[in-house]
Amino acid sequence: MTPAENDDEATGIHCRLDELLAERGMTLTELSTRVGVSIVNLSVLKNDRARAIRYSTLRAICDALGCEVGELLVLA
Repeated sequence: MTPAENDDEATGIHCRLDELLAERGMTLTELSTRVGVSIVNLSVLKNDRARAIRYSTLRAICDALGCEVGELLVLA
């Protein structure tokens, strides 16, 4: 079974969105407006339930937060 087929295991990747938002004094709602991604989709990412993310979305989030991809997504 490939990793993509096994839905029960965690990916081993943690999204630090909550921490980065807190450091910048920004809300999820504000980020949603800046990035053009729904609050629901950002919440899925924030809670480590995302299965995939588009590079364009990842870039937009990093641009809005002024961070690098490695600061947002870390190995757990």
